[in-house]
Amino acid sequence: MLTNLYVKDFAIVDNLDIDIDSGMTTITGETGAGKSISIDALGLCLGARAEAGMVRNGADKTEVCATFNVKDNQTAINWLIEQDMYEADQQDYIIRRVISSEGRSRAYINGAPVPAQLLKSFSSHLVNIHGQHAHQLLLKPDYQLDLLDQYASHKHLISQVTMAYQGWHKLTQELKQLEQEKSNRDARLQLLEYQVSELDEFNLQAGEFEQIEEEYKRLSNASTLVSDSQFCYNLLCENDEQNVSSLLQILVNKLNELIRYDANLANVSQILNEASIQIDEAGYELRDYLESIELNPERLNEIDDRMSLAMTLSRKHQVSASELHLEHQRLAEELKIIKQSDEKNEHLQHEVEQAKNLYWDAAKKLSESRAKSAKDISKKISKSIQTLNMAQGKFEVQINASNKMSKHGCDEIEFLICANPGQPLQALNKVASGGELSRISLAIQVLTASKIATPTLIFDEVDVGISGGTAAIVGQMLRKIGESTQVMCVTHLPQVAACGHNQMQVVKQNTKTSTQTTMVKLNQEQRIQELARLLGGDVITSNTIENARELLVC
Repeated sequence: MLTNLYVKDFAIVDNLDIDIDSGMTTITGETGAGKSISIDALGLCLGARAEAGMVRNGADKTEVCATFNVKDNQTAINWLIEQDMYEADQQDYIIRRVISSEGRSRAYINGAPVPAQLLKSFSSHLVNIHGQHAHQLLLKPDYQLDLLDQYASHKHLISQVTMAYQGWHKLTQELKQLEQEKSNRDARLQLLEYQVSELDEFNLQAGEFEQIEEEYKRLSNASTLVSDSQFCYNLLCENDEQNVSSLLQILVNKLNELIRYDANLANVSQILNEASIQIDEAGYELRDYLESIELNPERLNEIDDRMSLAMTLSRKHQVSASELHLEHQRLAEELKIIKQSDEKNEHLQHEVEQAKNLYWDAAKKLSESRAKSAKDISKKISKSIQTLNMAQGKFEVQINASNKMSKHGCDEIEFLICANPGQPLQALNKVASGGELSRISLAIQVLTASKIATPTLIFDEVDVGISGGTAAIVGQMLRKIGESTQVMCVTHLPQVAACGHNQMQVVKQNTKTSTQTTMVKLNQEQRIQELARLLGGDVITSNTIENARELLVC
C-alpha cells in the first residue's frame, strides 16, 4: 500500500511530505484549492506523461516520490523479481520521478533509473485510480467492455483470444501476400518450366563445356597433331640417318673415353647420360601418343553441334557457356521455390482455417465468461443504484454476438438502464441523465474496485452529481472497501468525507507574489470543523458543528 507521498515544486505545491494510513482516507478542501493535485502528482510519479508546465513557476524541477509497502502484494513482488529488482529483506519501495523545467523526465525505483513505461507497468500492481470523468467514459462501448472484463477477472481468457487473433492475422497477411504475387508467379512459372525443360534436355554437366572445348581443339587439329608428332618422333629417335637419341649417345660415348684422361668431365657425362634416358622416355611417350590419335569426323561433328547449342543457350540466358550449368541449377531452384509457393499457399490456407478455429474456440470461452459475469454484475449494479436514490432502477449488461474477429473477442457490449418503472431497458446514452449517469458510474466503479487486486484504490471526485442520503450511502460503500483495501477519496461531500477512517484537508494560500497549496492531516476536532465548513459554507454555527459531529460519529 501507499505509505508516503513527497511532492516538491509541482504546479502550485511548494513542498508536501505526508504519510498515508491504511483504511479509507478522504481528501477535502475549498473549491479551487487543488484537492486533486496530490492525485495528479501521484499519477505523474506512476508514469503519467510529463510536461514542463508541471514544474512550479520559478523552480528548476519537479520531484515526486511515492513509497509503497509491498509486503502483502505478491503480484508486485513477482514483478520486482522478474525485473531483478527484488530484495528479500526490503518491504518499502520508493518510486521517484523528476521533471526539469525544460520538460525532461527521469524515473527511478529505489534509486535505480528506469524508463517511464516501466513505472506504468509497476504501478498497475500498486494503485488503481478512478477519475471524476469516468461517467463520461461510461457511454463508450470500449470502456463498457473493459469494465465488464475487469469485473470478470479473466485476463487469461483475454490473453488467449489476443494471441489466437494475432496468430490468425499474421497467417492471413502471409496468405494475402502470396495471393497478390500469384499472377506474377504464374507467368514466371510458365517461362521457367520452358527454360528448365530445355536445359534439362541439353543436360550440360559441370565442367563439361571446358572438356568438349578441349576435345574439339584436339579433333579439329588431329591431322596436324599426327604429322607434326610423327616428325618430332622421327627426329627424336626413329630417323635412321640421324636422330637426337643416337647423336646424344655418341656424345656420351665420346665423353666416357675422355674421362680416362680427365675425371673433371665425369659430371658432364653424367648429365648427358641422364638426358639420353629422358630422350628415350620422351620417344616412348610420343610413340604411344601417335598410336592413340585417331581421325574421327563423326565425333568432331557431334562435339561441334553440342558446342554450338551451348553457345546458343548461353547467349539466350546471357551467361558464358562455362556458366550455363550454374544458370541451369539456379533456374531449377527458382522453379522449385515457385512450385513450393503454390504448395505453401495450400498449406497456409489450411493453417489460416486452423488458426480461425482456434480463435473461435478461445472467443467462445471468453464470451461464456462474459455472459456469466454480465448476469452477476447486472444484478449487483441494479441493487446498488436502487440504494443510490434510483429505487426502481434496473441495470443490464447486454452482450451481442458478432461474426467480426478482433483481439478483444467477438462480443459487442451495451449497458442498458431503466430508471423508472414501466419503461423498457434502453442504452445509457439515450435515457440516463447526468445525475443518474454519475450514480451508475459510481456503483460500477465501487463494484469493479472490489474485484481489482491492487492494494490502493483512489477515487478522484467520483461522487460528482450526488448529494444528501445518496452521498451517505456512497461514503458507506467506500468505507466498506477501505476495511480491506487502502482507499483515498477526493470529495466535496461531507457525508462521504465523514465516512473516512482518516481525513486530510487541502488549503490554498495566496500572497501578492505566489500561490501555494498544502495538505495536512486532521485530528478529530479538526475533522469536525472541516465537515461543518462543508455543511454550512463560510458561516459555521453551533448547529453545523453539531451536525458535523453526528456525521462523524456515524
